[in-house]
Amino acid sequence: MNEHSAHAGNDAIERRARPNVGGRRHVRRLGLVAGLVAVAGLSLEGLPAWATTGTATVSAGSLAFVSSPPNVTFSATLSGLDQTVNSTEAIDVSDATGSGTGWNVTATSTTFTAGAKTLSTSATTLSAAPTDACDGGATCTVATNSITYPYTLPAATSAPTATKVFDGAANTGMGNQTVTPTWKLSIPANTLAGAYTSTWTISLVSGP
Repeated sequence: MNEHSAHAGNDAIERRARPNVGGRRHVRRLGLVAGLVAVAGLSLEGLPAWATTGTATVSAGSLAFVSSPPNVTFSATLSGLDQTVNSTEAIDVSDATGSGTGWNVTATSTTFTAGAKTLSTSATTLSAAPTDACDGGATCTVATNSITYPYTLPAATSAPTATKVFDGAANTGMGNQTVTPTWKLSIPANTLAGAYTSTWTISLVSGP
């Protein structure tokens, strides 16, 4: 091998070796950085955390019937005996006030009449408390009712002062719920046949 060839071979060996030298330097640098981080007591993965604030504004809605209370219909066939016929009324209440004030349902009516024929002014009653259940899609607080029963619906030629049928104590009755009374109509054996009508007024009032 001549001197020129020997120098060329040495150059090739040196060029091939250089990347390895650079690689060792790169490894040494990473080791130095990791050592400095370790000395500082930090973690490459444990970057500082920043506190933030979440806010939620919940605005009050209203107290109202979800829909108008439905008509109440009774049907009976005279049999020569005294009768009591039933009819339910689903009263859908929405308390979206978020106040926890409570509410009550009041009622009054005119006398059942068919021309000159009338039923007793105490003909319509509730013998037990209405049921109450949350509406579908509503996580409600069912009303705590303090009304005592039996209850007699007020009636006269002109509707008298309304009285409470059902109530929700403070911090209850929140959210949509349906109150369902089962009305009873007394029909004595001596009742005259006819199509009787009465005008009922059902109201929703704030406060128990």
